[in-house]
Amino acid sequence: MISVQWLKGYTQAELDSAQRQFGLEFPPDLIALLREKRPAIGHNWTNDAEIRRALAWPFEGLLFDVEHNFLWWPEWGTRPTDANERKEILRSVVSRAPKLIPLVGHRYLPEEPREQGNPVFSVYQSDVIYYGTDLTDYFEREFRIRLSSLDATNQANPILVRSCGAVRRGAIY
Repeated sequence: MISVQWLKGYTQAELDSAQRQFGLEFPPDLIALLREKRPAIGHNWTNDAEIRRALAWPFEGLLFDVEHNFLWWPEWGTRPTDANERKEILRSVVSRAPKLIPLVGHRYLPEEPREQGNPVFSVYQSDVIYYGTDLTDYFEREFRIRLSSLDATNQANPILVRSCGAVRRGAIY
């Protein structure tokens, strides 16, 4: 278990700017948390290069598995022999999936639905693990702390994962 140190939260203007700059829409519970406080080990939404690396991480990890671990789903069509063609097909597939918002390290919150209570995932290459039913559950499990400011309003959404173009309910593939 890692101890979490907290930093001062972002202003609404900083969060609005980050959402515009990176083409994201934060769910309301993430906004509430980041306005109040932010984990020191979390991603810094005012650091362009850091956030761009974190946003690219899921695609880059999948691409690694496509190129080195022979990942290729039948839904993607016939696996091209050319690496650039595989990369472009993968980019197209990933662009149709819900965007992932970086939280801490390789933990992500899906942008959709655009309401509170989205699950938290650990994303490492094609290994995607359900890490918490929502932000409160994630921080409690990962760091053994309670986010009391979110407790009264946070209602977990049913799990619906659109993974790489396919819809699967109740399971992570």
